[in-house]
Amino acid sequence: MKTIKTQVGIIGAGPAGLTLAHWLKKHGIESVILEHRSREYVQARVRAGLLEQNTVDIYKYLGLADRLLREGQEHHGVYFNFDGQRIRIPFGELTGGRNITIYGQQEVVKDLTDAWLAGGGALYFEAPALSIEGFDTAHPIIQFEYEGEPGVIECDFVAACDGFHGIGRKSLPKNSFQEYSITYPFGWLGILAQVAPSSEELVYAYHENGFALHSLRSSKVSRLYLQVEDGEQVENWPDERIWEELSVRLGTEGWSLQSGPIFEKSITPMRSYMIDNMQSERLFLTGDAAHIVPPTGGKGLNLAVADVKHLVDGLVDFYQNNSMRGLEDYTKNALKRIWRAQDFSNFMTTLFHKQAEHGSYTYRLQKAKFDYIRCSKAYATTIAENYVGLPFEAFI
Repeated sequence: MKTIKTQVGIIGAGPAGLTLAHWLKKHGIESVILEHRSREYVQARVRAGLLEQNTVDIYKYLGLADRLLREGQEHHGVYFNFDGQRIRIPFGELTGGRNITIYGQQEVVKDLTDAWLAGGGALYFEAPALSIEGFDTAHPIIQFEYEGEPGVIECDFVAACDGFHGIGRKSLPKNSFQEYSITYPFGWLGILAQVAPSSEELVYAYHENGFALHSLRSSKVSRLYLQVEDGEQVENWPDERIWEELSVRLGTEGWSLQSGPIFEKSITPMRSYMIDNMQSERLFLTGDAAHIVPPTGGKGLNLAVADVKHLVDGLVDFYQNNSMRGLEDYTKNALKRIWRAQDFSNFMTTLFHKQAEHGSYTYRLQKAKFDYIRCSKAYATTIAENYVGLPFEAFI
């Protein structure tokens, strides 16, 4: 049996686990990462692509932003369409210079993985965590499997950064948390296309046919989404139909959508989920292990990195001052931003998705919100602040 001793055992080599490992290393705290998938799989899966100002600043601080700053695209605003009418929310102007950067999550994972391994960090791919034991003691262990052999990580703390289906949340004591969830009656058909973006900034659109979003990944690759019925199948959406529907839903006077070869398409269900307790003794959850938001507000990856910030604060306080206070307050501190993000994600989802008949009472409320955003700088500022991410000090 392989036995590894470290200070923090990390389960999951996504943005949360990798960011945590790098941040702890900066403070001289050792960690080991387990990832049940292969390196190729983790670095290829397409996820979020929107980084808040906080997230970019953190990667700059950690010295991990070279390629991000070189290849990422900073956006200073976003377009909102409603029934073919377009307005722009100017981020920097409304938030004192805070903006977002478009840079794919898989690129973040590549950068963090390369830097971690280049620095001699321990990361075991295709090494599923089987159980987390003894986290109610000073010496928790993680039982795992690697290359067909059993292994054990002996550590001081366990960080479960292992997603919604991981072992982390399942290991929390029963009845130690309350679950909250919403399942929306629609999904997103997302595509990646080999075509230059038709807009220099993201476009969110409400249309009688349903929601659409124009996003991007690079100067040559566009990322676009369509609202589809819950349970819809990709096979029902040939390329020609997708481009036709995107053109209709995103269309405004004097603007047209450019099309190109689609090289990936998938349908994602829309839901919100969270628990109100992210820790038990020396076990801590981050990211999707504890909460999921619909992608409408771009908060998933950013919330995970924010969780890591609070966990690092607590772990540094423990190793430098022998204090558990920061760790004991981890959930309380993290939940402030999580609830804010849940509310904003729900707001964006209900504003832009068709939920009832066009012209109905629900539609009129959606239209009233859009009209208010258009005429009120205060309302637009609220949206801009939430979109780019509120500073950490805002939640103190």
